[in-house]
Amino acid sequence: MATQRIPLNFFGSSFGLAGLAGCWVTAAGQGHVSHRVGDALLALAAAVWLVTVVFYLRYVLTTRGAFAADLFDDVASPFASLAVITPMALASQGVAPYAPTAGKVLVDIFLVLTVLAGGWFTGQWIYGPLALDHLHPGYFLPTVAGGFVASASAATVGQERLAQAMFGLGVACWFILGSMIMARLFFRPPLPALLMPTLAIEVAPPTVGSVAYFALDGNRLDIVAAGLAGYALVMVGAQLRLLPAFLRLRFAASTWSFVFSWAAVVTTTLHWNELGRPDGHTVYTYLLLAAITAFVGGIAARTVLALVRGQLLPKGA
Repeated sequence: MATQRIPLNFFGSSFGLAGLAGCWVTAAGQGHVSHRVGDALLALAAAVWLVTVVFYLRYVLTTRGAFAADLFDDVASPFASLAVITPMALASQGVAPYAPTAGKVLVDIFLVLTVLAGGWFTGQWIYGPLALDHLHPGYFLPTVAGGFVASASAATVGQERLAQAMFGLGVACWFILGSMIMARLFFRPPLPALLMPTLAIEVAPPTVGSVAYFALDGNRLDIVAAGLAGYALVMVGAQLRLLPAFLRLRFAASTWSFVFSWAAVVTTTLHWNELGRPDGHTVYTYLLLAAITAFVGGIAARTVLALVRGQLLPKGA
């Protein structure tokens, strides 16, 4: 018997909360805030991830063909990768500082799953056929986001060579997919409304890549960090031009696409702010944390309200 359908993009909520936690963990590492806030957010992200996994498994185990349909769905399938990417980030930031061996083991397990998922999706896209109009920035998730998060996670638990390999994976897939996605966005019809929030993911490759590079390269400013920041500035500018379209959107689960992307922007800015130490840099840190926390808090509150009203979950077949 079919049960309540859980769309794959629901995994974006725990991924976004992990991104917010990363902002606070970064600020705590710089000595500006208590680590307890970051730890609490990591615990919340883990709880949301676990609940999503349980309900998703309940859905696919009681609905014949649901799992295969999701994995072969050209539009939704890339979001499935968040189910293994998110716990990798949570383990490196929330487990490894307190239980290094357990944290490293968990990072390695989910890193392997992330690479396997990225390989499977890449093979599926090659095997296809894949319609160009189905392409959207969410296609960055399995390999680009997966590669960069894996790189940062591996570096955090002391696996430098593995982190370098994962950074290379993220960069190579970013260059390949980025050109195709941008061509689709430039020359084909606009994305449907429910996919418009995925345009926020365009700021993620240079910023998540920056976070990975800082973790990998000892938190230094150099030519690679500067180059990533330059592209990030262009993508942030593009987001400002898209703001009128974003403001017309109705709230949906896909709104969470904004969260991790902008959390990565804030985390990258926190690194630059601390390393550059402009006048008033401590004030800037608090303003950035307040802004991203209020933004995510608003989306989280709207999500809870939509769930209570029965407006968020579609019905299963």
